[in-house]
Amino acid sequence: MTQLNRQYTLADSCSCEGLGLHTGKPVSMQFVPAPVDSGIVFVRTDLEGTPGIKPVLDNVVATNRGTIISEHGASVHTVEHVLAALRGIGVDNLEIRISSEEPPVLDGSAANFVEMIEKVGLVAQQAERDFCSLSEVVSLSEGDKAMSYLPSDHFEVTYHLAYPDNLVAPRHLHIDIDHETFRTRICRARTFGFEREFDMLKQHNLARGGSLENAVVIDNSGKVINPEGLRDEDELILHKILDLVGDFSLLGRPLRGHIIAERTGHSFNVKFAKMLRARFAASQQRKEHKMMYIEEIKEILPHRYPFLLVDRIISLVPGESIVGIKNVTANEEFFNGHFPHKPVMPGVLMVEAMAQVAGVLFLSQPEHKGKVPFFCGIDKVRFRRPVVPGDRLEFHIKVLKVRGNTGKVAAEARVDGELVTGGELMFQIV
Repeated sequence: MTQLNRQYTLADSCSCEGLGLHTGKPVSMQFVPAPVDSGIVFVRTDLEGTPGIKPVLDNVVATNRGTIISEHGASVHTVEHVLAALRGIGVDNLEIRISSEEPPVLDGSAANFVEMIEKVGLVAQQAERDFCSLSEVVSLSEGDKAMSYLPSDHFEVTYHLAYPDNLVAPRHLHIDIDHETFRTRICRARTFGFEREFDMLKQHNLARGGSLENAVVIDNSGKVINPEGLRDEDELILHKILDLVGDFSLLGRPLRGHIIAERTGHSFNVKFAKMLRARFAASQQRKEHKMMYIEEIKEILPHRYPFLLVDRIISLVPGESIVGIKNVTANEEFFNGHFPHKPVMPGVLMVEAMAQVAGVLFLSQPEHKGKVPFFCGIDKVRFRRPVVPGDRLEFHIKVLKVRGNTGKVAAEARVDGELVTGGELMFQIV
């Protein structure tokens, strides 16, 4: 089990060989351990001077059927599967020596790369890992494509897969991107394509190395023609998530947040990742506070069990905004008397939880240390859907007005990005 706050590289070198998916060229690739803070670097061993290409957003030059990076006059095509494997397993520093312009496709997934990594193992390095995380919501939409970022203390993805003609049935999946889930489900999902696209791909010199050995192919009636069928009933949507993990690794550091994506591909992934990078840079300038755990919350708020309704503070911008979470479980004290046979969290307690998060925002300021927040007004509150055991509430609080010891905030509670309640709350600090 790796430690989330440490950097990692491989314990030893490992290698593989095969054909590139789009170029069809034979290629060998070697993973070589690298020192702390060096990041991931592709090295073209077939070119004079063995130029290095860093897989970062500024080096992306094309996103047609794969993500292509270029630096120092050298390029590497279709990097997303390799990058997803490294990010999914937790490799921070690595030199990837490659003898051609495209990594081997192998079985069309990232499973073989994960097996290579696990065979030699990881080694912890004497440096801390930096994360990219935000306290704000970021959204982008273009036509039928859309993507949003929600604050979270880990990396999670909700993906909606759909095609205009419904040749593939629409699917919806939420999944945490942790090491175990990545290695057992996500990494095994193969790239896929449609039989009707063969002529177009051929005309554009793409998929020259593609076959039923390394891709899922869907015929014109919507059936999978591979003899073995799908590896997972969600294999197609899992591969979209695999590509997303690889593309978001171009941020250069692990992401903490909840990505909600609809019909997105490489181009949209990269565009949205650039938005996140810009917002993250701005947030660093504002010097956001780090995450606050329950013991720190108890030092600020006077509430205690069973009426302490905040589990964690994800982020805090003093005097501006705060994001907190509560994991709703079946063991909550209030479920004993509030619809015990079909438990629903009381709306008044959701309002109280939002007020407590707002209280942390105000009381974390030095001038309010040792004071108590009194909840003195509610306005425009609406309850949009029930909250039940298993839901994780995310509370987003933004300061609207502060005058002396009184304050007014806009408050929202969300589950999986969906607004469940919201309104305006008024306080007095005494």
